Amino acid sequence: MKKMMTLLLAVSALWFSASAQNTQNNPGSNHGNKFEQLGSILPTPNEYRTASGAPGPKYWQQRADYDIKCDLDEKKLKLTGSETITYFNNSPNELTYLWFQLDENEHSSVKNANYQDGSSLPRQASTQMLDRMSETKEDNGYGVNITKLTDLNGKPLKYTINKTMMRVDLPVVLKPGQQYIVKIDWNYKISDRMSMGGRGGYEYFPEDGNYLFTMTQWYPRLCVYSDFQGWQNHQFTGRGEFALTFGNFKVQMTVPADHIIGATGECQNYQQVLTPAQFSRWKKAQTVKEPIEVVTLDEAKASEQKKDQARKTWVFKANNVRDFAWGSSRKFIWDAMPAYVEGKKVMAMSYYGKEAYGVYRPFSTKAVAHTIKTYSKFTIPYPYPVAQSVEAANGMEYPMICFNFGRTEKDGTYSEATKNGMLGVIIHEVGHNFFPMIINSDERQWSWMDEGLNTFVEYLTEELWDNKFPSRRGPAFTITDYMSLPKDQLEPIMTNSENIIGFGPNAYSKPATGLNILRETIMGRELFDFAFKEYARRWAFKHPEPADLFRTLEDASGEDLDWFWRGWFYSTDACDISLDTVKYAQPVIADVSGMKETTAKVSLPKPSVNSFEDISKIRNREDKNITFQTDADPSLRDFYWRYDRDMEPYDSTRYEITNAPRVEEMDDATRAIYENKHLYELTFSNKGGLVMPIIIEWTYEDGTTEIDRIPAQVWRKNENKVIKTFVKDKKVKSIRLDPMRETADINENNNTWGDIAPEPTKFQLFKQKQQARGQSQGINPMQKAKEKKGF
Repeated sequence: MKKMMTLLLAVSALWFSASAQNTQNNPGSNHGNKFEQLGSILPTPNEYRTASGAPGPKYWQQRADYDIKCDLDEKKLKLTGSETITYFNNSPNELTYLWFQLDENEHSSVKNANYQDGSSLPRQASTQMLDRMSETKEDNGYGVNITKLTDLNGKPLKYTINKTMMRVDLPVVLKPGQQYIVKIDWNYKISDRMSMGGRGGYEYFPEDGNYLFTMTQWYPRLCVYSDFQGWQNHQFTGRGEFALTFGNFKVQMTVPADHIIGATGECQNYQQVLTPAQFSRWKKAQTVKEPIEVVTLDEAKASEQKKDQARKTWVFKANNVRDFAWGSSRKFIWDAMPAYVEGKKVMAMSYYGKEAYGVYRPFSTKAVAHTIKTYSKFTIPYPYPVAQSVEAANGMEYPMICFNFGRTEKDGTYSEATKNGMLGVIIHEVGHNFFPMIINSDERQWSWMDEGLNTFVEYLTEELWDNKFPSRRGPAFTITDYMSLPKDQLEPIMTNSENIIGFGPNAYSKPATGLNILRETIMGRELFDFAFKEYARRWAFKHPEPADLFRTLEDASGEDLDWFWRGWFYSTDACDISLDTVKYAQPVIADVSGMKETTAKVSLPKPSVNSFEDISKIRNREDKNITFQTDADPSLRDFYWRYDRDMEPYDSTRYEITNAPRVEEMDDATRAIYENKHLYELTFSNKGGLVMPIIIEWTYEDGTTEIDRIPAQVWRKNENKVIKTFVKDKKVKSIRLDPMRETADINENNNTWGDIAPEPTKFQLFKQKQQARGQSQGINPMQKAKEKKGF
């Protein structure tokens, strides 16, 4: 139990005081900036990455295959492993060393990345917080211990550990096209994830004396060596996740015999590790239409009590994946059902303890199946044979497996918020199979490329689960509170993961919202969906960068979106379009009867000549060295042509030019049509700095409405102000900008003109929602503030 203590500190009068650039093309001007091409902001295209956003003809990437054996000691809370890595140098470069990630060093007091943040004096603190603040530099015993590191023949290799990274020096140069084998023995003390944090570790359940292990980022892993930056060996701080190399895995995990394991890939020996009844249920699960329990609730409860001391080894294989993770516990109930993606069977599965049974059993596996099918529609067909959700009071993703949260109350009931939170995190984490497990961006540099893109498709998937699902990220209006913050609390999306203050809004919400605005408001669904799928197709099982996304979406859609990338991704500008003035006019038709045709005198310009020529000779055509085309071909001479045409204006008595046709007198019906037109001149100002389409809702005096959509390019000649006139057939009662809140306008108070009822406050909307819910369910929401549903 955490104990909170108020810090009463006597401060006796003792006070101690002490990313990618958005280059402007025409600074200081009201135009020529926001709509200019990104140009040198983006990397120069080359043979590896083209200007279209596609991989080039000489694109390459490395490969690393792993053969791992490990042993989980539940009593000592220790993991011991040995691995053989075969590294393929597909690059055109010679390599003299390899870089590995040792992410478990995050928990070490002496080998962590040591990226520190500032801290202020807290008013309240937990005992754990105080312990962390007062930690010494003594070794706490956590982190990876390398016990042996050799080549294939057992010859020791020199290595250097730098915090969360390890460099292995090669005895000979690894040339292009060659491969090298490294063997590593290691171990580490498993951390208490619930108190120390981190992506992997254990959770202890004191009520039954059992553990739930989530083994993630657990083995020494190759860093990415790429065409655009060489080795990606940035330190792991716990935020920016990882960039990894694709390869094939064979992993053998020895655990207590009553543990159930869910892992990346397919198990090779279910018949040996499951009971006959469980294996029979597994075979039955291949063809069912509803999830069935492979390991039942009763079996899991019995295992919790028995605690088998024997050992079993589970064997998994996974091909063409960038990582491997697993969960292990005797607490696991396991259910499964097949899902079909373009005719291919994918086993959707869930693992969870009895604490989550009431909410995971009916929803989790079906949410997994829904997610892979929906993401496949918007990206590429899901390529792997399994997709798994593991309840572990966590939220983290790995190939074919993810760890999520969502538990019931002790009586088995759960709140609506618990259910929706669980569904949201399952959809999000399963969706990460696509971004970045398949479309493999560099999470450590650009968190938004996986979190933002994934959150965008998560939003679409939630909407297709239930269009009343309370999605928190995606709709434009949900990002306005963040975008209206002071500039010193913001940073562009194009900012390194470690340097972001508001990580959730910046890396998740804002990119997802931007893509949703592109799809719904700027490009349209058809164009956007085609381009987004093309990006996924081009970069599946490859390493895309931001420029590859930007260029592909433009290349596949035919839309110039540099203005959008510049504003939404490279700046902290916000959308705040103000409707400043409205002017009204009505046409008056003049009597045009008796109006005559008129003629005009037109002065033609003098011909352009070079300064060294004799103008007088040219005028008189005396210079015989010059041949004019109208002399060489007299048919080009018409009635306008004359030698002295540059000397004086046309004589209108010789050549009459009509500049106004005769206007016939209008009949009464036609006159009425024009006299009943209504002209409105609207003045808009860009107060937030971000250019966006102008969406206008007109409400007429007869109660009807109409919407005009003006593309963002209307701002291109004046990025600060737009004046535009509209002709309407009916008189306007009121005007509202962005009525459906599509553009993330941060100030709706300057969006209206005319007789408009004020928008309800958030409290009023909440109260209305609660009252409506109470009426529909026959309950008093004030008496039942927390709605629960039993399983």
